[in-house]
Amino acid sequence: MKIRNKIKIEHSSVVTIGTFDGVHIGHQKIIARLINTAKQEGLKSVILTFFPHPRMVLQKDSHIKLINTIEERYAILESLGIDYLFVKKFTADFSRMGAEDFVKDILVDKLRVKKVIIGYDHRFGRNRNADIEDLRQFGLKYDFEVEEISAQEINEVSVSSTKIRKALAEGDIRKANAYLGYDFMLTGTVTKGKGLGKQLGFPTANIYIKEDYKLIPKQGAYIVKSTIDGVLVYGMMNIGVNPTVNGENLSLEVHFFNFNKDLYNNRIRIELIGRLRDEQKFDSLEILKTQLEKDKLAAKSYISNLNVK
Repeated sequence: MKIRNKIKIEHSSVVTIGTFDGVHIGHQKIIARLINTAKQEGLKSVILTFFPHPRMVLQKDSHIKLINTIEERYAILESLGIDYLFVKKFTADFSRMGAEDFVKDILVDKLRVKKVIIGYDHRFGRNRNADIEDLRQFGLKYDFEVEEISAQEINEVSVSSTKIRKALAEGDIRKANAYLGYDFMLTGTVTKGKGLGKQLGFPTANIYIKEDYKLIPKQGAYIVKSTIDGVLVYGMMNIGVNPTVNGENLSLEVHFFNFNKDLYNNRIRIELIGRLRDEQKFDSLEILKTQLEKDKLAAKSYISNLNVK
């Protein structure tokens, strides 16, 4: 997959357009059709996406959090096998671009579009005032086809980025992962913490995520996995403020099982595969340590059952 910010290709293409936050099973259905169509018709498969998210630009009071960082979105889309990913910087000026200008300047002139595959409810152009029927008319004028993904097909999947954000906010990681079609991930750099985990016999990697728009799931203890130096390792993660020691700042701390490498300054991806419990305040560090032992047993049991299936 070729990732480009400058929008221009030399080949005729089939294009789909969207923000694709989460790249969930509904998105994946559209992308599979895009790739199959490209192969059948001798075209290049192209995704045109936008960053920042339009709501971040147009609704200044919007506190929307995204399921994926842009880096994570790249990685997921690349794994699906598309030819080109174009990332258009979304600005207030771009939002005022007329629908026909968008079609002519970007789809036709720059992407050499021969077919657009799009959801039945897609809207575009200034004030989002153009719809799929307008796109069909532009197709007749500029010689490209429009293939509609029907309401029935989209409703069959019955998933949306909004539903996934809600599941994550509620800590329902299994539902979120079912909607995503892969395990929700957190990507960040390992930084030095206060050493409390090590003191309790549970050394942790503290994960710093620089992208403040990244959605962090509900506070609590989770079962996680990560691939480090090509090796799959499991562990448990606490998302919270460490109330037992009167902590105030949100932290993400991972304790990996049977693992003792120094990870400081490494960039790692943590995948959340289950949830253990809400974050709690314990009366002493000894009681907290006892609970961590219970969490570890529960996590290992969960992982064993996963690997047996």
